[in-house]
Amino acid sequence: MATLEQVKEYLACWFQLGKGIEIAGEDRVLRFTSILHGDRYSREFENCWENILRSQGQGFSLEGTEQSVDELFSSHWEMQSCSRCQLPIPVRELGFQSLSCPCDDIPGWPNTELPTPRSPINNQSHLGRICDRVTESHQNIPAKSPGLSHTLAVELAAYYNNKQKEAKTEEMRS
Repeated sequence: MATLEQVKEYLACWFQLGKGIEIAGEDRVLRFTSILHGDRYSREFENCWENILRSQGQGFSLEGTEQSVDELFSSHWEMQSCSRCQLPIPVRELGFQSLSCPCDDIPGWPNTELPTPRSPINNQSHLGRICDRVTESHQNIPAKSPGLSHTLAVELAAYYNNKQKEAKTEEMRS
């Protein structure tokens, strides 16, 4: 069964590639100018998601797909990666499988020279994980030859600590 977060990520990824959301009874497809805003989804996307949740997905479907969002909320669907483009696609847990992917009608996709759609990234935690990995790998280097890895670990740790202090200062201001 696909979780709400997986369905949200599925929609966000495809909206980033220019797909829109079809609304039943309306003669238009809603498209977005912005999906990500820093380390979170854009207000525009969040408003759409709230409307989808309010209606329990009824009347909404991703452009170019056969299933509606309310179907994806049911226990009959799960999210997997497209074998062609690696983006999330819904797959029926049992029964007939559609072999189409929303990437089928996107010319020139997948394009490995462009960044792929993604979920928001929290830069602080992402930098922290990098710092932890570098520090961990530094511990495996003999002390007599610190080299570049040691210097990089020290610089990353200092950078990360400064960012944490800035974030705490910003929190105290607001």
